Amino acid sequence: MSDLSDIDRLRQEFRDELSRIVSEADLKRARDRFLGRKGGVVATLMKTVAAAGADERRMLGQAANAFKAEIEEGLSARQAELAEVRAPVGAVDVTLPGRELPLGHRHPLTIVREQMEAIFGHMGYDVLEGPEAEDEYHCFEALNIPPEHPARDMQDTLYLAQPIPQNTQSRTHPLPATLLRTHTSPMQIRYMEAHEPPVRIIVPGKVYRRDDLDLTHTPMFQQVEGLVVGEHITMGDLKGTLISFLREMFGPDSRVLFRPSFFPYTEPSADVFIGCFSCGGTGCAMCKRTGWLEVLGCGMVHPAVFEAVGYDPERYTGFAFGIGIERMALLKYKVEGLRLFYENDLRFLEQFPY
Repeated sequence: MSDLSDIDRLRQEFRDELSRIVSEADLKRARDRFLGRKGGVVATLMKTVAAAGADERRMLGQAANAFKAEIEEGLSARQAELAEVRAPVGAVDVTLPGRELPLGHRHPLTIVREQMEAIFGHMGYDVLEGPEAEDEYHCFEALNIPPEHPARDMQDTLYLAQPIPQNTQSRTHPLPATLLRTHTSPMQIRYMEAHEPPVRIIVPGKVYRRDDLDLTHTPMFQQVEGLVVGEHITMGDLKGTLISFLREMFGPDSRVLFRPSFFPYTEPSADVFIGCFSCGGTGCAMCKRTGWLEVLGCGMVHPAVFEAVGYDPERYTGFAFGIGIERMALLKYKVEGLRLFYENDLRFLEQFPY
């Protein structure tokens, strides 16, 4: 049976509990403990009072009711205090740490292109861009690619529909064929037509060919083509430039091999290889058991190209090179298939540095 000392003890427990309430959750726990209908302190106390003798019931009942009123008043007052300091709906708590916003990733081809531009930029090259829709003269004829050359075949080149001439005179002189450029070299021709030597430029950009999409081909891809023109430019300058570039891209210990080749706008021409970094040159599936990986084509500018732009081939020499950006990315990141760069799979793209 309870007496007044038990109520005093419970009152002190409530006051201690009340002083520790600092949140809505604390308030709810205190309310449930002291005013809960089932098992609450006040509910249990009232049952004890009801079971007391007639002489004690009146006195204990008054004390229990006063205790209950104190609890309700104390909890209400505390609730009002918490409401005063509670932030309004939508308010920003400036004391919280900032949230890191998710950032998009640059595409791996963009990363490689910027690296290539930076390397050649440090060598003093200007970076140019040109039109993706070109005419046959700048894309082929000025680059010493005659009409019978395989590169002019419709299976390789994407020609655009020509407007229908509206007058008889235009029909007798048809408009030149327009096409999607198959390389970025046309911009080299346009630059030389407007500038005198010396020339030191690179032209990155998208190019188009009639290829099916597979592990190593795509109808649209990206190239960086370079051109240097001046007096006394030699094959040694070409080799030194490309060796420095490749060792900057793939590491200072990269082995570089030049092998004779043919391109209509350069003579002599060469394909350039680097030592396979997968097998160390011993031969593997990646390098087709040769120990070498082909990376680009290059050569000394053909005199016919200089004649097409009005340069004196007896005075000036130069070299040109063409580098596939996808090819660089495949080798640099050891990616197995070209299609991964164009499928927009975030699980793949998020693996690369920003």
